[in-house]
Amino acid sequence: MMPAPRPLMRLAAWLCALALPGLATAQDAPRSGYSYMEPETQALQDDDFLNPGFFLVDQGLALWQQPMGPEGQSCAGCHGAVETAMRGVAARYPAFDPAADRLMNLELRIQAEMAGRMQATPFDYSAPEMLALTAVISLQSRGLEMRPEINDETLPYLDMGREIYETRRGQLNLACLHCHDDHAGERLRGDVISQGQINAFPIYRLLWSEAGSRHRMFEWCMQSVRAEPFARGSDEFVALELYLAQRGAGLAMEAPGVRR
Repeated sequence: MMPAPRPLMRLAAWLCALALPGLATAQDAPRSGYSYMEPETQALQDDDFLNPGFFLVDQGLALWQQPMGPEGQSCAGCHGAVETAMRGVAARYPAFDPAADRLMNLELRIQAEMAGRMQATPFDYSAPEMLALTAVISLQSRGLEMRPEINDETLPYLDMGREIYETRRGQLNLACLHCHDDHAGERLRGDVISQGQINAFPIYRLLWSEAGSRHRMFEWCMQSVRAEPFARGSDEFVALELYLAQRGAGLAMEAPGVRR
């Protein structure tokens, strides 16, 4: 077997060192990933004309008005203008759906609405169309506080999400908290480690040269510690999403965000 490249070995050793106790204290106040970015990246997010995430918003607005299914229904046909109908919606998700008897995030809610009300074939969870619709809906909560409802129905999912966040996994034997709580604000290979807040999603990530969802980011993080990720849209990832939304409760929604 070929030995691992030295830069990769150094990275693995550094990540393993993160897991050692007593190196740092957890962050207390929620802090958006925006505050960790370089001024140039902040400026890119701040300018709606330059922000590459707004290509998604334009696509989502067209899809909002597009007839679908055998009856030719559209999202706008039921809800009206997205700017008013979806104001504050994304800030409350994930949320428990009594009819489905499960916790749903925006993507799952869109799929349920397409299949149930519109009698249309739902977009795949990771489809570009799904990302576009979540972007235009999330934009309508920009500036509002992210604050999911925590009640008897959502508490079990919150506990599941916390357990996932705090559990060591992968070949590097790291939990999410080892980076995003214990070492937020420190540098890893030139990048600043953030708290891992999710108030800006969907984001355009410069490293990917394209936009991505919350679950794509979870998947990327788990793969980075050489762990097998849960499936996008799974109960596990939706529970983790709820925990992170509650962990960052009070942060202003920023979608569509730009991140390194």
